[in-house]
Amino acid sequence: MQVEVLTGVERRRRWPYEEKIRLVEETLSPGVTVSEVARRHGVAPSLLFTWRRQAREGRLGGTEAAPLLVPVRIAATEAASPPARPRRPAGLIEIELGGGRRVRVGRDVDGEALRRVLDVLEDRPVRRSPECAGG
Repeated sequence: MQVEVLTGVERRRRWPYEEKIRLVEETLSPGVTVSEVARRHGVAPSLLFTWRRQAREGRLGGTEAAPLLVPVRIAATEAASPPARPRRPAGLIEIELGGGRRVRVGRDVDGEALRRVLDVLEDRPVRRSPECAGG
């Protein structure tokens, strides 16, 4: 039987920044657990959780500022579909006057008031309704 006696202070393993980042990124892969990665690399799961928290806070270490790591999910997009046009409220009337000018009014706009506004915008003589003629 052989007995090995260790004397002196046991030293902690120093993890290079690149190795920490690699292990943290591995824990963020879909379907992978922190415990699984810890077991595979001989690291305590609590240490990996600490590194993940530090990475999120930008405090993992290294010579440069640590990048913030967040999980990302990429969703498929339909390249063939055109961009959606903004929806207009129901009953909106848009009048193009030319020269890039437009007037937008709701369906309940007062017709006489709209006529006066359009006359002014088109530099036409303003037609007054009989109610306005006396005042």
